[in-house]
Amino acid sequence: MKKIPLIKPYITQEVKDKVCEVLDSGYLTEGPVTREFESLFIQYIKCRYALAVTSCTTGLEMALRALNIGPGDEVIVPDYTYPATIAVVAIVGASIVMVDVDPDTMLINYNALEKAITDKTKAIIPVSIFGNPLDYDKLNQLKEKHGFYIIEDAACSIGAEFKNTKVGCQADISVFSLHPRKFITTGEGGVITTDDQTLADWMLSYKHFGMGVNDSRLTTQFDRIGTNYKLSNIQAALGVVQMQQIDYLLNRRRELAQNYTRLLKDNKNIKIPATTPRGRHSYQSFCIFIENRDTVIENMREYNIETQIGTYALHKHKAYFPGPLCRHAGEFSGSLYAFDHCLTLPMYHDMTMDEQEFVITKLLEIL
Repeated sequence: MKKIPLIKPYITQEVKDKVCEVLDSGYLTEGPVTREFESLFIQYIKCRYALAVTSCTTGLEMALRALNIGPGDEVIVPDYTYPATIAVVAIVGASIVMVDVDPDTMLINYNALEKAITDKTKAIIPVSIFGNPLDYDKLNQLKEKHGFYIIEDAACSIGAEFKNTKVGCQADISVFSLHPRKFITTGEGGVITTDDQTLADWMLSYKHFGMGVNDSRLTTQFDRIGTNYKLSNIQAALGVVQMQQIDYLLNRRRELAQNYTRLLKDNKNIKIPATTPRGRHSYQSFCIFIENRDTVIENMREYNIETQIGTYALHKHKAYFPGPLCRHAGEFSGSLYAFDHCLTLPMYHDMTMDEQEFVITKLLEIL
């Protein structure tokens, strides 16, 4: 029986040729191909600056450091997310404040967010989860009222839009993932975007060991303590070709999402999460809400169909229990609902209609 995977990376002969071109050049570390990848990102997102880094996680950490967030500061985060969103707050020494999500969208609950704000709140890290864009009308109202920074965890949201503006140029800093679960992937990696030159310059220095602007190694000066968060030319080569095909890849995912929506129409046992009003989903993941989710995953596996949970309700995990540097602000009913009911269906660029129909036929049989 043919396996239907959760996702497939877009690896064509053109991608392989680009990687081989880098290997043949001998210039393997970060360099001109990485710059090309960053330029393509800027052109697509329409932001001013883009920095390729080792992962979305390190990008989020660097964003916090660039905003001088650390001990004594509080950062508000959604409970329903992957640990990277929250762990970076502790890594820089700040205090974690966890809030609930909306059970319909799985996005941060804006009312819970506002209730959690204190005079120590320095930033928030909302997540445009699975490609569902955040409501920046609501976020900016809160920002203007309370004066915090917005760092968007846009790990899943390349191509998503709110009010015809792409995710990546609405927060103070946005960070994307290039993990293989994403349809633009470099194996591992991330991209930071911002319109603020001061922040961009600081982060560019920090990811290069704290190096200042220089014309040659003979004039190198290290202006700050930094580290190595560079993305290599080899990795960037994959991203360059994929970014050149991003309109095709994104449109294809939206077509597949429409097919799934049609196939699931009017089924009372399945609920499709809501997309933010005036938003356009990028469908890094196509998710549904069902009962007995874990049993469904096991049964689908018997038909060689890979499905997966959405992500985690992190307040249930030991690392994020309440403590001196972690506060639970309110209850987590929305997060628990999403964790218990969210199922991610397979979706990849060359998925056929027959494969989608097979997935849904078996799903409905199991339900």
